[in-house]
Amino acid sequence: MTEQEVTTSTPSGDNAMLGAAVSLRKISAFERFIGPENYRILMGLLKTPASIAGLILISFFILVALAAPVLAPPVNPNDPYKIPRDGFKSQPREVGAEWTKNAPEVPFWYKTVTGKDEWVHLFGTAQGQYDIYYGVIWGTRTAFKAGLIVVFSTLLIGVIVGSVSAYYGGWVDNVIMRVVDVLLVLPGLMATLILAAVLTPVIGRSTLPVMISLVAFGWLGYARIIRGDILSVKERDYVLAARVIGASDARILFRHIIPNAVFPTLVLASLAIGDVVLSFAALSFLGIGVDVGYADWGQVLAFARNWITSLDEYWFIIAFPGITLVLYVMGFNLVGDALRDVLDPKMRGKT
Repeated sequence: MTEQEVTTSTPSGDNAMLGAAVSLRKISAFERFIGPENYRILMGLLKTPASIAGLILISFFILVALAAPVLAPPVNPNDPYKIPRDGFKSQPREVGAEWTKNAPEVPFWYKTVTGKDEWVHLFGTAQGQYDIYYGVIWGTRTAFKAGLIVVFSTLLIGVIVGSVSAYYGGWVDNVIMRVVDVLLVLPGLMATLILAAVLTPVIGRSTLPVMISLVAFGWLGYARIIRGDILSVKERDYVLAARVIGASDARILFRHIIPNAVFPTLVLASLAIGDVVLSFAALSFLGIGVDVGYADWGQVLAFARNWITSLDEYWFIIAFPGITLVLYVMGFNLVGDALRDVLDPKMRGKT
């Protein structure tokens, strides 16, 4: 066929059918780089008001975590997560109270923002004269560390276990799922609390016992979710074709099945980051895991237990860490809900 024949055989002019059949949208280099499906998901998140609000909140907390040494210079550089104390009195002190003992270094931005030359308790102090501002700022790093490590670990374990169970089926599936069923019968927070209490004397008081406990019981939901998706995906034509040409089980599972079945599990994981931080804070509130005075939002809230009846006067001991925790969890929940809407059009408008 000549060049002239090719040119004349292509429909031209005001052709509605051609406009409907041929996409005239210009594909950017960025879209080609990340792939059309990932680009669609990203654009869906950036066009949803809820996800935009969630991304703004998450970005704010990321900036706070990165700038923690500037926003709240540690008194002891070797242990920056230790909340500094202004004495040892049990009674909390009000917002803006002067710092009388062991005042931290005044950062460059402090006088411009507050108009003061000396450091004061910006959020007041909790029981034992722990500075609430330091607990909130450095607790942001604790929240990210605990949330991301636990969610990544539980997601990885759950995906691997659920995938193996669904792909091989038979007795392998029966054994794995019965173990999952038995563990799911246990109340999640109670089981985590017991395991963390057992591990703390062995490992020592730190974030590690709580994170290990959360991982130990956190992968079960992921395993069940991805198992159900893989049971349907593994019977599709492209998987059968891969078996016919002799592809190994590992290649079929990790190259063809999991990438096409993992999206619902990823949505669950995005929503679980906030839940993990809440569980971590709850265990810290109950005195499990970290040392007293460690920069964790649950630890700061725990200082308010003896002053609940006096919150009309000492409102700040629960307001600042509580609002921070709510906004952090809200940010990830908003993004998770929007991600679910983007990946599942049937759920659009129902949240």
